Amino acid sequence: MLLSIVIPCYNEADNVGKLSTEFVPSAQRLIGFALPGGETVTQVEVVFVDDGSKDGTYAALTAAFADAAIPGVAFRFEKHVVNRGLGAALRTGLGAAGGEVIVTTDSDGTYRFETIPHLLACLKPGVSIVTASPYAPGGAIENVSGYRIFLSKGSSLLYRVLVDRHVHTYTALFRAYRREVIDRIPFESDGFLAGTELMVNAMLAGYKVAEYPTTLYSRAFGASKAKIMRTIRAHLGFQGNVLLRRLRLAPEVEPIQRVDGRQTFAAR
Repeated sequence: MLLSIVIPCYNEADNVGKLSTEFVPSAQRLIGFALPGGETVTQVEVVFVDDGSKDGTYAALTAAFADAAIPGVAFRFEKHVVNRGLGAALRTGLGAAGGEVIVTTDSDGTYRFETIPHLLACLKPGVSIVTASPYAPGGAIENVSGYRIFLSKGSSLLYRVLVDRHVHTYTALFRAYRREVIDRIPFESDGFLAGTELMVNAMLAGYKVAEYPTTLYSRAFGASKAKIMRTIRAHLGFQGNVLLRRLRLAPEVEPIQRVDGRQTFAAR
């Protein structure tokens, strides 16, 4: 089985060394990994997407990995001329990926690269998406700024009410998808809403999501690229859209007179 790993990058030149020392060994260890359904990873394809970086990220990535000779691991490079946003970078990376299973991850290692096998171990038959979940029982947060936790946890709480209360985290990028989800489920956002939009759209279409409880860490280098107010507005707008979709899907009800004289209601 070919496993693709998509890594969006924007002004991440300082993290290329971390990718070399922490991510590459983790990718190598995936060769021969058996998924719960019996599929075995025989090849790993890494797709870097430089989203219009201005700090030399693309040059640093190609210098580090273009000529790397690692058995079973291949590197691909995609580039946006200008910065278009995380969602646009995800669409480019997912479109370029050829794997039967596709993992998406941050370039900064805020979810540890060595835990990719644990993420994949949750991709049991019948499960189409596995998402990292610091908010699920067993998950944790370490040294992450308060405003980021507020945004992520607050958004996830509203999605739990609107979509599925059994899923605790809706905002993580660290995920595994089956190919069918990527091929069939669209998402429109060019920004940080994109990963949430993709997963929620898949859930509303009937795909099953599992959570991998894990720890979310702070960045070692650089700063978060999230535009807070823009991201909040995007989530609120999408949540309103989800609410309207759920209301349209709700069955109509009509009163039924019971033998005891009381009324109950049933779907038409």
